[in-house]
Amino acid sequence: MPIVKYPRATEPLWHEWDRKAQKCGLRHTVYSVNGDQYTGEWLGNLKHGKGIQVWKRNGAIYSGDWKFGKRDGYGSYSILDPVTKEYKKVYTGWWKNDKKCGYGVTFYPSAERYEGEWSGGLRSGWGRMYYWDGSMYEGQWLEDRPGGQGMLRLPNENRYEGGWKDGKKHGPGKFFYLDKGQLFEGIWAADIPKCGILIDFGRVEAPAPTQYPIPKIELADPDGVLAEAQAMFDDSQN
Repeated sequence: MPIVKYPRATEPLWHEWDRKAQKCGLRHTVYSVNGDQYTGEWLGNLKHGKGIQVWKRNGAIYSGDWKFGKRDGYGSYSILDPVTKEYKKVYTGWWKNDKKCGYGVTFYPSAERYEGEWSGGLRSGWGRMYYWDGSMYEGQWLEDRPGGQGMLRLPNENRYEGGWKDGKKHGPGKFFYLDKGQLFEGIWAADIPKCGILIDFGRVEAPAPTQYPIPKIELADPDGVLAEAQAMFDDSQN
């Protein structure tokens, strides 16, 4: 009886090539068509785990955690200085879904620095901002601007403590004029003091006190007058 031999079914070569192209686990540097490069861990053909990404367009580099192709976890982002050709750190901290989220430190131009909480890539929560002129804000942030309760200290050590809204002094607050030895306590609206009381405060120790102390208030009921003014302001805001 004759024996019939059937040709063995062979798997198309592209199946094998496709398996080899699927990236999973730790891999050597992988280059993109646009020149970007990534060295690190993969899962299901996506960056996942620890890895380093370098962008060719601006020379920026990210080193840290990845999750399903996005920066997620702890990592640092740096850019290349075109003059010194050295990397300058821009952000170090936590990420979520490719955006700053959680606690982190950002370094801005002109030696400015923010230390605090982030949400969706914006300063939100508690944080401390150091400005180029030597002033410092510490307190609550909302959508990348001071919002809530916070303290602003100026280079001459004068400071404001109180409410903020949209990056401006707003609501009840105190302004300490330590250079003149005075204290203003009252209500602000959009950075403008609307009503309050100005008194001497540490005038003896002040480096540049006013020529004369603030005279005594002769009103029969100064607290009542202030309360009425504050009530009028509150009504106008509603």
